[in-house]
Amino acid sequence: MPVFTSPGCGELVWVGEPLTLRRAETITGKYGVWMRDPKPVPPHTRETTWRIDTVGTDIRQVFEYDRAAQFLRGYPSKVHVLPRPLEGTGAVVYRGSLYFQGAESRTLVRYELATEAVKAEQELPGAGYHGQFPYSWGGYTDIDLAVDETGLWVIYSTQEAKGAIVLSKLNPESLAREQSWETNIRKQSVANAFLICGRLYTISSYSSPDATVNFAYDTATGRSKALSVPFKNRYKYSSMVDYNPREKKLFAWDNFNMVTYDVRLSKM
Repeated sequence: MPVFTSPGCGELVWVGEPLTLRRAETITGKYGVWMRDPKPVPPHTRETTWRIDTVGTDIRQVFEYDRAAQFLRGYPSKVHVLPRPLEGTGAVVYRGSLYFQGAESRTLVRYELATEAVKAEQELPGAGYHGQFPYSWGGYTDIDLAVDETGLWVIYSTQEAKGAIVLSKLNPESLAREQSWETNIRKQSVANAFLICGRLYTISSYSSPDATVNFAYDTATGRSKALSVPFKNRYKYSSMVDYNPREKKLFAWDNFNMVTYDVRLSKM
């Protein structure tokens, strides 16, 4: 098992105060997901921003903003309508594609943003979905995609794992699982999770203003440990927390608000 090393990689030791970038306009934006591509593909740039409001049953609209200023003002340059609805707040954008979980299924979908076409679909074997193993806040967050310095991941659980978090590295072209790890962290006992440098981190609460990043699981060693890194839920309802390896920030959606957090890693 190769140990993933990347310049600037280390263990998470600090999360900054949340910086609020904008607020959703309507009730459908109470929770959602927003992201930028850490490895953008033309015509998109590192500034292009996407957002999806995930309140409701038939979630297909993906708002695209060419420039950060448009995102801040709420003027999308384009609205994608997905060929099938998505579920949860686990979507990510990576290398020009939007990756998401198809509604009421354990199917992962790769939708290429430039061509507006589905390029791959793959069932995630045994994965709980639609409320079987969500994060503690609910929201059908059974299947959560993530990106870090090492690539594309999916965070989920299965009946066999009895609700413990299972982590799989995915092939970004085909969505095939390349390697999987079963952790000893119960998925429903944590509020959210993200990856940095091949390590999984979990958050203790989605609503407490003084939550913590409470566990880390290292895929290089297969070991987990307890942490206590302060994490602020300023608006007391964080439904999505993801890491952007290019910006070295956490992106989050907290009760209608799209926020970022600076992070600091220990020196290896």
